Amino acid sequence: MTDTSQFVQAVGLALDPAWRRRSPEERASDGRSLAEAEAETAVVGVRTLSYSSIGLEPGVDLLLLRLGPTLDSLEDAGARLARSGLGRWLSVRHSLLGRIAPSQYVVKPTEQERSVLDGDPARYLVVYPFTKSADWYLLSREARQGVMNEHMRVGRGYPTVRQLLAYSFGIDDGDFLVAYDTDDLAAFGDLVRELRATESRRSTVNDKPLLLGIRRTIDEFVVLVGG
Repeated sequence: MTDTSQFVQAVGLALDPAWRRRSPEERASDGRSLAEAEAETAVVGVRTLSYSSIGLEPGVDLLLLRLGPTLDSLEDAGARLARSGLGRWLSVRHSLLGRIAPSQYVVKPTEQERSVLDGDPARYLVVYPFTKSADWYLLSREARQGVMNEHMRVGRGYPTVRQLLAYSFGIDDGDFLVAYDTDDLAAFGDLVRELRATESRRSTVNDKPLLLGIRRTIDEFVVLVGG
């Protein structure tokens, strides 16, 4: 059977404070080089969305969400960034990987459940890995479906919040990588609070680190950090 899945990566990057002591001309050149490197990722079939986490996440200034056809394409995108001007001043603090494939619990995905990387992005991105307990996987298929039906019912009550779910089995530490985008962080907070009271929460053993970003182009990010 042909594997038609795609791979997703969330990368949290820290900017070396020493970069801000470079001359305005050097910073501008570095910023242009990074923007060009990110634009070139389309050559290898990778789509990248960029977000600012300046002052929001300890040790993370730039958050990238990438979608690519293979792990090799994500590697290529990472190498292009590392070779770029500003990229030489960025270090990876978090890298979360997943594989996008059809959910065994969803018969017909809604607009909320299509990839966050489809269409126009919302203003805010929240991304994190999570892991389920061994007891969860030992439940019957029918029992797990019932729990997930409740989980999905709650989620669909918040139409302003869109999600992406990817599978991390065998390629990262967690079981899943989940990303949400929304223009309404208050609604997202209400969604998370309501989900805490569902049966599915009992089986979650880890859901960290949580990374939050505000949608910014690379050029906007460079201006914010001093380009």
